[in-house]
Amino acid sequence: MNSFGTIFRLTSFGESHGPTIGGVIDGCPPGIEIDFDFVQCELDRRKPGQSAITTSRKEDDKVEFLSGIYEGKTTGTPIGFIIRNNNPHSDDYDNLKDVFRPSHADYTYTMKYDRRDHRGGGRTSARETIARVVGGSIAKLALKSLNIEITAYTSQAGTIKLETTYNKLNLSRKNIESTPIRCPDTEIAEKMIDLIEEVKSQGDTIGGVISCICKGVPVGLGEPVFGKLHAALGNAMLSINSVKGFEFGMGFDGVQHRGSEVNDVFYIKEDGKIGTKTNYSGGIQGGISNGEDIYFRVAFKPIATLLKEQHTVDAHGNEILITAHGRHDPCVLPRAVPIVEAMAAMTLLDYYLLNLTHKK
Repeated sequence: MNSFGTIFRLTSFGESHGPTIGGVIDGCPPGIEIDFDFVQCELDRRKPGQSAITTSRKEDDKVEFLSGIYEGKTTGTPIGFIIRNNNPHSDDYDNLKDVFRPSHADYTYTMKYDRRDHRGGGRTSARETIARVVGGSIAKLALKSLNIEITAYTSQAGTIKLETTYNKLNLSRKNIESTPIRCPDTEIAEKMIDLIEEVKSQGDTIGGVISCICKGVPVGLGEPVFGKLHAALGNAMLSINSVKGFEFGMGFDGVQHRGSEVNDVFYIKEDGKIGTKTNYSGGIQGGISNGEDIYFRVAFKPIATLLKEQHTVDAHGNEILITAHGRHDPCVLPRAVPIVEAMAAMTLLDYYLLNLTHKK
């Protein structure tokens, strides 16, 4: 299960401390103009060492395209790419070779495969998400020609959260990127950063929520039974490391209301098209996009690697105490924002292409 998507399909490969991370994108339509600076900018938003509240690991994360692009445009053939790992500190993990770290995949991976690469988590490391960001950036460029725009931002860190709805925020890329936490409200952002720095100083970690808005999605994407669009988005988000929850539209808050309060009433807009006066449905009804904004929230747990002593067991059945060493994020949120956007972009492009096959 190293591939994602049906028509627009990404297959990723590589480990955290191996020579490279890479991937192959299949099913990308021909003729998409590739803005290489944009692709690299997306990777830079995800890369380590970008601020004081992220891991200090230093990686250039420069993408090298190997195939599928000629004269700046996609050819319709598989797009191969790699990103070289230049700054692994594998020695930091020597004391963890036979140890099952709390809340990591060490134990389950070993039980499933009878072996594992302990260096940085190997294949289970979030460094694998580099390939997703490359795939997502290509998908974004394809969606741009369809006037579909995807924007994610940090809306909660620990108990500190934005109370303002997304349509009342300045969600310009410049505004979101103006703070290291990628929260569009500078006052709330500072409080989030203070919390993360406090947690980091204690050798601990903190979780939070990333919100995502998809604008310009046409009516009709998704299937009415097992291929529901929101289920596909949920699958995409829940495949990201550290994600523990997904809700779209009014989500769990909707259980507090009556149907008469949250039904989205249809009306005829000024351009003669059908719309809804409210959008509690989150842009998806019956598993199919309805043309309104799609919005959802993704919950990330506190990162499991702590720079403080913890109880655990090793592969030989001994109960032990461990303290992790090395360079680790105190909070996943800042670097996860572009990953959420990437997974949403690949999902929407894949479903757009699937929809075209229905119409043939």
